[in-house]
Amino acid sequence: LFQRHSIICYLNFNLNVFCLRCVKDLKVIRGLITVFGEKSMELKVFTLPTCPTCPVAKKLASEIAKKFGIAFKEVNMATEQGLKEGLSYDIQSTPSIVIDDEVIVRGRLVSRERLEEEVKKRIKRWKERASAEI
Repeated sequence: LFQRHSIICYLNFNLNVFCLRCVKDLKVIRGLITVFGEKSMELKVFTLPTCPTCPVAKKLASEIAKKFGIAFKEVNMATEQGLKEGLSYDIQSTPSIVIDDEVIVRGRLVSRERLEEEVKKRIKRWKERASAEI
């Protein structure tokens, strides 16, 4: 995204002027993150193979991550590594969803609207942080 362009594209982004070569929608945030060398925003869904609602949560989270151009990761808590990661967020039931290292929901499904709203809030935070660094 921004790797092909100058800082002008970044400055225009802060003025809400978008370079058509850089962006078609909110996926521009991935370019901002790359510019500042930070880790990318990530949406994680914690699942178990025996969880009846986990496939629905995984599908929803995957679709929303794709829509907003953020990273998606499924964490299987049936594995040792997945269990350790889940416990680091104090997750004890599935499905659970984490965005940008913040737990959004534990042990239940979340609506598409709420999950989209949570992602939008975090994108706004990334933009504010990035513009403060200029």
